[in-house]
Amino acid sequence: MANTKYVFVTGGVSSSLGKGIIAASLAKLLQARGYRVTIQKLDPYINVDPGTLNPYEHGECYVTDDGAETDLDLGHYERFLNTPTSQANNVTTGRIYQSVIEKERRGEFLGKTVQVVPHITNEIKERIQILGKSGNYDIVITEIGGTVGDIESLPYIEAVRQLKWELGDTNALVIHLTLIPYLSAAGELKTKPTQHSVKTLMESGIKADILVCRTEHELSDDLRRKLALFCNVKQEAVIQSIDASTIYDVPNLMLEEGLDAVVLKQLVLRDDNVPDLENWNNFLKRHKNPKCEVTIGLIGKYVELQDSYKSILEAFIHAGAENEVKVNVVSIHSEYIDDETIEKKIAHLDGVLVAPGFGERGIEGKIKAVQFAREHKLPFFGICLGMQMAVIEYSRNVLGLKDACSAEVDQNTPHPVIDLMEEQKNITDMGGTMRLGTWDCELIENSKVFDAYKEKLIDERHRHRYEYNNNYKDQLEGAGLKTTGINPKTGLVEIIEIPDHPWFVGVQYHPEYKSTVANPHPLFIAFVKAAVEYSKNNKSAKVSQR
Repeated sequence: MANTKYVFVTGGVSSSLGKGIIAASLAKLLQARGYRVTIQKLDPYINVDPGTLNPYEHGECYVTDDGAETDLDLGHYERFLNTPTSQANNVTTGRIYQSVIEKERRGEFLGKTVQVVPHITNEIKERIQILGKSGNYDIVITEIGGTVGDIESLPYIEAVRQLKWELGDTNALVIHLTLIPYLSAAGELKTKPTQHSVKTLMESGIKADILVCRTEHELSDDLRRKLALFCNVKQEAVIQSIDASTIYDVPNLMLEEGLDAVVLKQLVLRDDNVPDLENWNNFLKRHKNPKCEVTIGLIGKYVELQDSYKSILEAFIHAGAENEVKVNVVSIHSEYIDDETIEKKIAHLDGVLVAPGFGERGIEGKIKAVQFAREHKLPFFGICLGMQMAVIEYSRNVLGLKDACSAEVDQNTPHPVIDLMEEQKNITDMGGTMRLGTWDCELIENSKVFDAYKEKLIDERHRHRYEYNNNYKDQLEGAGLKTTGINPKTGLVEIIEIPDHPWFVGVQYHPEYKSTVANPHPLFIAFVKAAVEYSKNNKSAKVSQR
């Protein structure tokens, strides 16, 4: 293809309408037709990246192979497309301004007064086109965060206006995602909020080419005609996005609505082939027709907001479908786990996952959860901080180091079994300074993780600052906590296991980031399988007791 085509996805009326899911679903359909597609997210906040944001503020921070701390929407992009993203796929206002200011300091603007237009908008346009100019993609879909009319979004909207003019109508289009609310008192859907949103977009010089209308009820032909007339789009470009039982239904719903066909027609691209969604629909079939159920406890300290652990929850969906199992995830706040509540909160579960996190809040509750899982042979999976809690628990209760702790929690602990990396000790900046991105890990054969991965050398994504302290490795291994994964270059411990436990695995990395619909993560598959076995054995034991 001579020219890369660009699709911009904007939002109006309300936030959280699902721009990321619509963008990912469209990309999936275009990919299924044979096009090379990628998606990028433009975030209007001034943080350089979401790495320093509290999960309550912005949900989880997603990490790419190249170590970029990015918006969680990039997780959706990867899970749908099964292709990795990078630093170029997520751009923030903070990064834009940082880059422009650095150029100004170097004198690259030749004494010009630096302004939003043209300097900031030029930087945005340059970032938008990095992926397109790489030659790797036929179509680049760009999701613009926030809603039209927000002060923060104005430079992005202006940059899109300019780009659309520069590229031409057949090389760029705008999809506007909006809300069609249902007023129960009137008993009807209302189009006025959408009309106002489109008008706001037009005031910025952009005409929406396609409307995607989020709705709880079916849109009638009359209503579609009304939207087309007053929003200045073709009727075929009024796309209904009705509430779905799972986000993985959305590509099929968009296919039924013809979203991909309308996009290809406007971009003057071939649309005579049918999207190949066979594998996708096989996944959906397994997901919707489970043969049994298990209940997993997610032990964390940001559990009030589901998006805080988005990738973990999605990884359970992928692994559940692979095992033909419905995985019911119960969120349990680690701050409220103590000796009196532990039995009630955990005993009925089929498995426990102790989640990642930072700081000392809720640490003791996590340690108690690990202890219960270890002592009661309950399948256990520790991720990042969860793995570190397993090391602390084992050090205290098996090795006998009663005051063992992480230096992150207690700088004066006599037994820092989890400690700060030497190269981290003089770092003062918090953003982008952890061990980030893909690192190699060599697995020990005859281990649960080797059985899961079925290969000796793997690579996984990291996001942490503290590490397993190798000074305690011999003691811990001698007491039964085996190291089954090590970084071959640094010697850092990546994975721990208890061999005589049915399934007790802790990993320093974040396996959830690499789980996709097409390739569910092997550790989540193995953990869910262990939970199924535990559930069956528990039921058998109860029957025999009767």
